[in-house]
Amino acid sequence: MFSSYFEKWSLQSDGEVIATPSSHLFPVRYREQPAMLKVAQDPEEKFGRLPMVYWDGQGAAKIYESDTDAVLMERTDSQRNLFHMAMTGSDEEVTRIICRTVAELHAPRVASIPPDLVPLDKWFASLQAAAPIQGGLFARAYEAAQELLANPEPPVVLHGDVHHANILDFGDRGWLAIDPKRVLGDRGYDYANLFCNPELPLVTAPGRLQRHLPVVAEETSLAPRRILNWVLAYAGLSAAWFLEDDDDFGVESDLTMAQIAIAELNR
Repeated sequence: MFSSYFEKWSLQSDGEVIATPSSHLFPVRYREQPAMLKVAQDPEEKFGRLPMVYWDGQGAAKIYESDTDAVLMERTDSQRNLFHMAMTGSDEEVTRIICRTVAELHAPRVASIPPDLVPLDKWFASLQAAAPIQGGLFARAYEAAQELLANPEPPVVLHGDVHHANILDFGDRGWLAIDPKRVLGDRGYDYANLFCNPELPLVTAPGRLQRHLPVVAEETSLAPRRILNWVLAYAGLSAAWFLEDDDDFGVESDLTMAQIAIAELNR
């Protein structure tokens, strides 16, 4: 299956294959330039091509070729990464970089919004299911989600999985997004994982939310209270997903973040 793409798109191998639980990634050369061939293995992962094609290289890596199972995209070999920057004293600068990249994704387009995107209220199905069973913070997070979804901003094509490893340095092209989900809805959702990403040990550090909240509010022109409610809603949703995966660490991190957001909302 993979070799057929090398033939169809005239690709040359340019590195070792990278296998993930959801995809196979092949560093290649395409028309004498570096590229990455991503062949999705997970059914949901295949829909990530839809927002990438829609964004057309604005705020995201360019897509050179695509079909229902694979995308051939712009590749970077930069060693700079946002996770390392955040962990070595530039956490607030990283938050600004991510906010500005996400704003590019949300900017108006002439192109039609692609079909087969999932409305944000449907995206919260796991939290909706968990809230009445788990109660507590899950129920409180779902209340926040319901309030936000009942009073949305105009819908945009969301990234759906904004975290430090999904925004890459593309040199002269700046910081660009990769690996989106297929979600349509209120732009505030895309900024919540800046506060929740459990892979970043700093997220639950005392004072971090309070330092980053005004940064995100300034960059996005969103009201701080609305941002906090998105953080709470997202933390509950993410915890529900981790619960489904039996990932106790992820659940604990997200519920801690939910508690921090509630405490700030109550101030």
